[in-house]
Amino acid sequence: MKYYIIAGEASGDLHGSNLMKALKLEDKNAEFRFFGGDLMLAQGGSLVKHYAEMAFMGFVEVIANIRTIYKNIQVAKKDIIAYMPDVVILIDFPGFNLKIAEFAKQNNIRVFYYISPKVWAWNQKRILKIKKIVDRMFCILPFEVPFYQSWGMVVDYVGNPILDAIEANIEEEDFALRYNLKANSIIALLPGSRKQELEKLLPVMMELPDLFPRYNFVIAGAPNFTLEDYKPFIKSGRVQVIFNDTYSLLRHSSAAVVASGTATLETALLNVPQVVVYKGNPVSIAIARLLVKIKFISLVNLVMDRETVKELIQGDCVPVKIETELNNLLHDPLYRTKMLIDYDELGNIMGEAGASGRAAHLMYGYLNK
Repeated sequence: MKYYIIAGEASGDLHGSNLMKALKLEDKNAEFRFFGGDLMLAQGGSLVKHYAEMAFMGFVEVIANIRTIYKNIQVAKKDIIAYMPDVVILIDFPGFNLKIAEFAKQNNIRVFYYISPKVWAWNQKRILKIKKIVDRMFCILPFEVPFYQSWGMVVDYVGNPILDAIEANIEEEDFALRYNLKANSIIALLPGSRKQELEKLLPVMMELPDLFPRYNFVIAGAPNFTLEDYKPFIKSGRVQVIFNDTYSLLRHSSAAVVASGTATLETALLNVPQVVVYKGNPVSIAIARLLVKIKFISLVNLVMDRETVKELIQGDCVPVKIETELNNLLHDPLYRTKMLIDYDELGNIMGEAGASGRAAHLMYGYLNK
């Protein structure tokens, strides 16, 4: 089979790479062409465009980059027609991917959607369109299944591929020694993988080292950035940037400050107490608050359907409030234990690893029917 996969951000690259690996076990002659990143490229096939050229988040940011987005969509459409795959597999990234789904369907190319677009958050009527242009939907969050069913759409629940990535990651016992860090004195900083996230969140995060002199602060470097991207923000000699080792960093951290996104779920599944932060363009946030119909922004709280981790958004995303929450996580045993107990419940809800294999098996089966 010929597979055309589109992932538009770092998390999509991770999940796309694991899906490709699983598809190769199902289909020994699998061919891949894709929009994605270095992890997908490592699995073989042809990279058409790197997600670093595509990841824009927020209403204002999207409008400001509308020409680039339009050009990327046209590149994808033209390339899909030239390649004529057996299936187009779309990974999250709905603003872009739903347009590609419609185009592929118009050209009689099958469309699989892996990692559902978050239509449950706003403009739920988009499901009516999704039902027409997506052949199969593969969900990774447990609450998505009854949601889609309420709209009369049949979906496959495969579990969460984050569990696959964590299971595949080998724990490094000498991590602290290798990076000259003291055990039990690390606070991880995960500011996200988009440029606008660095610009909004890192200046706030860089106020924290002076407030916690006993701790080493370590930034989890996103794979699409280099050290030079982080240097302008770093003001303290006790701040390091470590690339390609985020899970080891989290496993050795006492607490973490995490930008809202997939990383919040990864941090929770690795049992690291965290505070979730987010800061965006004020206009984008104002529009989002009018449109988005969910109680929480972090995946941890959404899955648990209650506040398990503190969310500090926009005006609340300031050093003094993050300091208060970190103090609770680090120095209040009852507060910390309550979060870790909630994490155990979260782990039970999320289930077991194997999502990538289950998704690949179902996909290959549907393609051969």
